[in-house]
Amino acid sequence: MKKAFPIFALLTLVLLSYALYEALVAAPTEQTMGEVQRIFYYHVPSAWTAFLLFLVNFVASIVYLLNRSDKADILALVTAEVGVVFCTVVLVTGPIWARPVWGIWWTWDLRLTLTLVLWLIYVSYLVLRRFSSGSQTPLMAAVLAVFGALDVPLVYFSIWYFRTQHPSPVIGRGGSLDPRMTRVLLINWAAFLCLALLVCWSRYRLERLKREVEETQALEALLEPKGVR
Repeated sequence: MKKAFPIFALLTLVLLSYALYEALVAAPTEQTMGEVQRIFYYHVPSAWTAFLLFLVNFVASIVYLLNRSDKADILALVTAEVGVVFCTVVLVTGPIWARPVWGIWWTWDLRLTLTLVLWLIYVSYLVLRRFSSGSQTPLMAAVLAVFGALDVPLVYFSIWYFRTQHPSPVIGRGGSLDPRMTRVLLINWAAFLCLALLVCWSRYRLERLKREVEETQALEALLEPKGVR
């Protein structure tokens, strides 16, 4: 696994570079919005990646609640961390795209509001993990994650069943995206998924090592004779 990491990191870098070229150069210019539409190739894949990470966080949290697995707890933590980063990208690129298209930076559109709520839930999750050191912290965080994940389908399906300023789904049922744009979109999503996996992989190894060191130090302190410094 140690040898595979740098190889995967290199492949991810190559894919990200190719995706950047496809999004900024090769993809056709959208007729209505023009060049600003190219932010779409980062906004949408970031959202999909965040949703997927929060789904993994949900599953890992359920596993932790069932058997108190330390590995599941670590996986839940790192996917929440990386998921918040991608969700932040969504909330930053959205207003940048909205300003020239809608004429405003922000509107309390249903999907926007639900995405902000999702971000706040997982930021709260990370704050809880960071500043609460009690033995019940992982348990409380897992419960919060399970409830937080319920917001993901609300965000995703909001444009299917409610009136919002967001356009209809770009691919799948009712999608009308140019096939060339769909190709570039999926390439960028693949690149973002590889990046997310790379960061999660790195954070998982680091967090596991950190906990092993803390356990060793705690054991040494417990076995150390009284009065010995």
